[in-house]
Amino acid sequence: MSDVPEFDPADVERLTEFIDDHGYLSWLGLTAEYVEEGHVVMRIPFDEKLVNPTPGTQRTIHGGIAATLIDTASGFALRTTFEDPEDAHLATTDLNVTYLRPATGDLYADASVVRAGGSMGYTDVSVESDTPDGDRTEVARGRTSYRLFRK
Repeated sequence: MSDVPEFDPADVERLTEFIDDHGYLSWLGLTAEYVEEGHVVMRIPFDEKLVNPTPGTQRTIHGGIAATLIDTASGFALRTTFEDPEDAHLATTDLNVTYLRPATGDLYADASVVRAGGSMGYTDVSVESDTPDGDRTEVARGRTSYRLFRK
């Protein structure tokens, strides 16, 4: 990735605008917490609209939300490897999610680019959740591959 210019932290604001303009991502409350070349941390706050419809006192977030977060954070991490992240074109080709335990609070995805080639990109992602006792624990791991459409 040495031919890619250093990532401008001001691009976080533009990526945030992209999220705000995207119906589904803004509905989730997704935010970009940290962005640098090849690395993104994103958050989805806990919301009752995201929980599983199961009885009981412990409300757990639906696994599809964690999968969406893995996919989205991966795409944003890969965007940072383009000369113009806003104009990047890419498509998910594979998404693998391993669930480790139920998520009960805010979700945080830490996505790192493993490789961003000319036409394919790969990421590793860890998803953590806040616990009822105030700690944070890993709730899912993900790997993605993307088709990159470089100009």
